[in-house]
Amino acid sequence: MSRRVLIDADACPRQALRIAEELCAGKGWRCITYATIDHYQDRADHIVVDPGPEAVDLRLANDATAGDIVITQDIGLAALVMGKKARALSVLGHLYDPDTIPFQLEVRHERARHRRAGGKTPGIPPRTAEDDRQFALALRQLMEEGGNREPCKTIPT
Repeated sequence: MSRRVLIDADACPRQALRIAEELCAGKGWRCITYATIDHYQDRADHIVVDPGPEAVDLRLANDATAGDIVITQDIGLAALVMGKKARALSVLGHLYDPDTIPFQLEVRHERARHRRAGGKTPGIPPRTAEDDRQFALALRQLMEEGGNREPCKTIPT
C-alpha cells in the first residue's frame, strides 16, 4: 500500500505545506511536492516541471497511484487522481467526493466562462487558524485510514 502524500505545491499555502510535512514525518509517510520551476523548493522530494499550463497537474496525476493522498485546490486534478483510486484533499481540509465532483467541475466551468465574458467571481478569503486546524485534522484522519476510506467510484463522463 502506498504511504505517500503528493502536493500540488504551486498553489499550496505555506501553512498547509508545513502541516503536511510535519504529519508525514511523524507518521512515516513520504511527502512529495510538485511545482513549476517558478515555484522551486529546495527539498529532497520535490518534482520540478516545465512552466507550461497544467504541467504540474498532468505530472502529479500521472504519478498518483491507489492509496496516495493528493493535496490540491484544483478540482480537475482531484477528479483525475480519484480515477486512479487516490484520495484528494483540499488545502482547507475538504475531502473531494466522487459523488459531488461532477457538479464541482460544472461550477468551475461556469465560473471560468463567466470570467472570460468579463464577469467577476469571488476571490479566496485569507487563510485562518481554523483552516489550518481543519486541514490538519482531515489529513491526519486520512493518513490513519491509510489513504483509503472506501473504494473510489469511477467518475462519470
